[in-house]
Amino acid sequence: MAGELGSALAGWRTVPLESVMEAIIDYRGKSPTKTTSGIPLITAKIVKGGRILPPEEFIAAKDFDEWMRRGLPHPGDVLVTTEAPLGEVAQLDHRKVALAQRIIALRGKPDVLDNAFLKFLLQSESVQTAMKARSTGTTVFGIRQSELRQVPLMLPPLSEQQSIARILGSMDDKIEVNRKMNETLEAMARALFKSWFVDFDPVRAKAEGRDTGLPAHIANLFPGSFEDSELGEIPAGWTPGCLGEVADNPRRTVSANEIADGTPYIALEHMPRECISLSDWDNADGVESSKFAFKKREILFGKLRPYFHKVGVAPIDGLCSTDILVITPKAPEWFGFILEHTSSREFVQHTNAGSTGTKMPRTNWADMSRYRLPIPPAPLARAFTDIVHPMMDHVVASVHESRLLAEMRDGLLPKLISGQVRVKVTAQLAEVTT
Repeated sequence: MAGELGSALAGWRTVPLESVMEAIIDYRGKSPTKTTSGIPLITAKIVKGGRILPPEEFIAAKDFDEWMRRGLPHPGDVLVTTEAPLGEVAQLDHRKVALAQRIIALRGKPDVLDNAFLKFLLQSESVQTAMKARSTGTTVFGIRQSELRQVPLMLPPLSEQQSIARILGSMDDKIEVNRKMNETLEAMARALFKSWFVDFDPVRAKAEGRDTGLPAHIANLFPGSFEDSELGEIPAGWTPGCLGEVADNPRRTVSANEIADGTPYIALEHMPRECISLSDWDNADGVESSKFAFKKREILFGKLRPYFHKVGVAPIDGLCSTDILVITPKAPEWFGFILEHTSSREFVQHTNAGSTGTKMPRTNWADMSRYRLPIPPAPLARAFTDIVHPMMDHVVASVHESRLLAEMRDGLLPKLISGQVRVKVTAQLAEVTT
């Protein structure tokens, strides 16, 4: 084995990070004036899991040149967070962005280091361990640029770096395709819901003598007029009501001593913001308190402010934190109607207004169930759910596929980075995933 590994590592070398860098861009010690729109500001909190999450902060375009005096990031540059948290990594695309504090951009020398390979190398356990060893702090770890520069990198020849990056990148690319497809499906379901149940577009079209653009069997489910109600103008025949008339909160409490090892577990930190696709979960091993049980396709709702916009469809049976409410339709046909209402901005505003508490305000099912809304006839709700269900099934299937790909990538990463597995052995696997 030793002889095989030695042969495998022919041409590999270990060098300090700074020796293979064309540029190191560091904006620590400065804080820009932030705005609500403009050029995205990449902060440490949105660099996570190998990608850049949607930006939450911006700087004005007029301030960009003044702020970015220390160097402009280029497409392909690799970002690494230096504190809170330490060691998260992502690679820049072609978007124009500004860098915030606790972020360093790295650009490898093009004839020595492939930037895509660098992204994966920095995520490897060996480099993560080396960064932590050079960090300071007790509860929050941070690394100075001078220490980051000395982190050792084990580099194969450039051509092999590029091959490794292609193999691992093909898996990341498929995961990203799945993520974007899920975003598209969510947006389609949300747009259709708004058209049918918020703007009442088919009702308005029929009232004005226009074609609804819908198949006849669906168009016939909409009335052709409106009527006044306590909620204002609503389609004729619809009923002013509240969420609790069509949805329920099954409180299936499971005590700690009843939880089997390996049971999937979802906490608030696993739930993304404004995204009903839940792709992250852990297991409940070692939990010390009671949890709520949920079933696949039930709706999970983060009940702590400011997490009311954390709403998603359960992709598995499992357990969740008691800071999450489980919502289920009273009849199957109401699934889509309930999902879109509870994930809407209007519902978030309702829960914000009714939440109680000082440090961590929270809502409860009693208040949520009183959310007022116009309730359509059940056949129309069923027609909407019949459209939404296949979309959500595709979302769930994509989640499981992406988790499998991530497990494969994470298993290959240390072996490829260390030379234990050569590129030729894994090339066919990469073809299977593309």
